Amino acid sequence: MVTGAAGPESAAAGPAVRTVLGDIAPERLGVCDAHDHAFLRSPRLPGQELDSAEHAAAELAAFRAAGGQSVVQWTPHGMGRHAERLPGLSRATGVQLVAATGLHQAAHYTPEFLDGLRATDLADLFVRELTEGIGESGVRAGIVKVAGGFHGLDAHARWTMRAAAEAHRATGAPVCVHLELGTAGSLVLDLLCGTFDVPPHRVILGHLNRSPDLTCHLGAAEAGAYVAFDGPSRAHHATDWRMPDAVRSLADAGFGDRILLGGDTTTAGARSVHGGPGMPHLLHEVRPRLERDVREDLVERILTVNPGRAFGVEW
Repeated sequence: MVTGAAGPESAAAGPAVRTVLGDIAPERLGVCDAHDHAFLRSPRLPGQELDSAEHAAAELAAFRAAGGQSVVQWTPHGMGRHAERLPGLSRATGVQLVAATGLHQAAHYTPEFLDGLRATDLADLFVRELTEGIGESGVRAGIVKVAGGFHGLDAHARWTMRAAAEAHRATGAPVCVHLELGTAGSLVLDLLCGTFDVPPHRVILGHLNRSPDLTCHLGAAEAGAYVAFDGPSRAHHATDWRMPDAVRSLADAGFGDRILLGGDTTTAGARSVHGGPGMPHLLHEVRPRLERDVREDLVERILTVNPGRAFGVEW
């Protein structure tokens, strides 16, 4: 079990966001896609791998041209992160990138891969990738990504969340959680915050937009967690049109500072360079829709101020 770890020196005192090019002040994130993927590989998505550095560069350049400045990549350990390519992509496109450690649902890995991990200290792996680097790349992760299940948490989720909590306590890193179809958020908070003592404001609940239950959204925000509406696209049209109501509901209740927005591009076909919505959709379509239906100043804060608070850490 990890009992503590000394993080690397930050460029400046106070909270910092750990990007692939080094730590930066939170306000330097600018317009931020709070959940997306430059690279991703999973046996659940055969033939749709995000493996091409050329296509990743084109997608990030399109996002930059739309006004984007930062992307938090939630691709965790063992899912084709290509960490060694991320610094070059960041420099070439002008988009600041945050990498992830952590582990997704068991279905995204082979049984042999997971058997190998069970023989190690998972928390130590997460801490090492946060403080020393991912593999031999020298690129340090800035978040821990884990995942729940559909309306429940299995033994794999509990194992990974325990390790994520230990890594948080050792480093301060935010814990970002994939909620399957937006469900089990309260169970995640009970486990991470109630059992494992992670402060709620260090937890980011992803995909809540996929379950447009305003009561659940409010409950998560009231508990102190960040509420991430990530994955707005043509693929999720059944819930996309409800997003303005969800944002307005949280803002009216005083929780506008708890909201994050992201694109979550997970397949090659979903990239804008392949005709899909991709990363630019967040700024070309989602942002103006929210500005019309909610408030322009609120949307600006959600895209710029909130990510700095969510991902900024006293390392």
